[in-house]
Amino acid sequence: MTDATRAPAPAAIPRHAWLALVALLLGMFIALLDTTIVNVALPTIRTSLDASESTLSWIISGYALAFGLTLIPAGRIGDRIGHKWVYFTGVLLFTLASLACGVATSDVQLVIFRVVQGLAGGIFVPAVTAFIQLLFPGRARGKAFAIMGAVIGVSSALGPIIGGLIIQAFGDENGWRLVFFVNLPFGVITLIAAAVLLPKRDESVPRPDKGLDWFGLVLVSAAFVALLVPLIQGQDEGWPAWTYVTIAAGLVLLAAFGAWEVAYTKRGRTPLVPPKLFSHPSFTGGVVLALVYFAAFTSIFFTISLLWQSGLGHSALASGAVAIPFAVGSIISSSQSNKLAQRLGRNVLVLGTALVAVGLGSMWVLLLTVDAADLTNWILLVPLLVAGLGNGFFIAPNVQFIVATVDPQDAGSASAVISAIQRIGSAVGIAIIGSVLFGSLPTGRELATAAGRATGFTDASAAAMGVSAAFAVAAFLLVFALPRRVSHGRPPASAGRDGQGGHAPDGQPGDAGRDDPAAAPASTTQA
Repeated sequence: MTDATRAPAPAAIPRHAWLALVALLLGMFIALLDTTIVNVALPTIRTSLDASESTLSWIISGYALAFGLTLIPAGRIGDRIGHKWVYFTGVLLFTLASLACGVATSDVQLVIFRVVQGLAGGIFVPAVTAFIQLLFPGRARGKAFAIMGAVIGVSSALGPIIGGLIIQAFGDENGWRLVFFVNLPFGVITLIAAAVLLPKRDESVPRPDKGLDWFGLVLVSAAFVALLVPLIQGQDEGWPAWTYVTIAAGLVLLAAFGAWEVAYTKRGRTPLVPPKLFSHPSFTGGVVLALVYFAAFTSIFFTISLLWQSGLGHSALASGAVAIPFAVGSIISSSQSNKLAQRLGRNVLVLGTALVAVGLGSMWVLLLTVDAADLTNWILLVPLLVAGLGNGFFIAPNVQFIVATVDPQDAGSASAVISAIQRIGSAVGIAIIGSVLFGSLPTGRELATAAGRATGFTDASAAAMGVSAAFAVAAFLLVFALPRRVSHGRPPASAGRDGQGGHAPDGQPGDAGRDDPAAAPASTTQA
């Protein structure tokens, strides 16, 4: 082969791009760590602040909902003014909100500051995938996303363990506060790294010339808040009439949002959620799949943390240790999921959701049949490992398969919608599971003794886990709405507009996946 015919060697990636990736992954680390570390602190927060049962649900749901609703507008704003300072602002706000959470003196304050944390996370996380799209071409982009996936897996796995260790070392009163303070040094380091290492906006890239659909954002935010408030507060207040009225109002607001998006599009504007995406029935099924799956799996550690600590009287560290098999399983299977997706196509998602359904179903049966006094982490080890393996097989490739149901030019919009729906699914799942768990708890004398408390929480956790298992079975059935295989010509989840993938240098959707079909982001969906 002559020099003229030899394929050109791939361009070397500049050192500053890899340094910028470090700054980005630091932010991703704290966002994901905070998602899981708080679960083990819930029982101590309940005791320390005399928090209500609904407050515990709000601490998790409020964060997830705010995170999801901010993703799309934050990405669009980054496209307009540059992702560097959007990222910096989001991390700064997240760090300050973490400080505020740690010094909160009431449950209401804590919920408010957690919502601000979620808003901040939704502001800066889209910039991570946008920068990777811009800084890394071809196969290097796949490597960068693989590194990001590993960081996501490790930070999610470390959260419960770190939280348990902190509470064990510093006690209940101060330990839960330090769970939030742990973000402060990481936040400061990330801010310095972002200011120094992230490039400014390339002014040669055209700015988007259409504004943001603010009214649509208000409508959809109001709709989901109207649905979540009664789901979380209803059990606490005995399901008064206003809870049913508010749920009905939320459904009306969702319908109004859909009508507004159609009208907004007809005026030639760029909607928050393009209605044409839902002209593909498979995409609609995929969106429901994302909502249902994340409702299923993100709620299980909410249940386990409360059972292990409030019910069985174990330490926060012991509660965190229960999650280890799930984390190990997720890390193992996610490392192989891209290869399996190429070989098995959609069947990798069938396998993943089946394993999650089997794992959660087994946990439900065990909680129903095993006496509370005999429950140990060893009994739940195999079901959690099985569910973790399934989670790893599902999380990595699921966005690719859902995005593959729409036209290639709509890949960026579809990816942004799916990422937001996943967070909203987490919020909805916690709201429903929390209502079931606390609604199933006995009251009065039955919880007065250690044995009664253990039995009561075990029975209530069985009811909650049964709902999680039902969600998992529904997710398994919904997988069959997706295409059997992802076309290699389609941009994957990282490519595109709307903040989830950023713009390529020419202002068009990026080329990840055209250079390397396996270059899709491995686990952007867990943030």
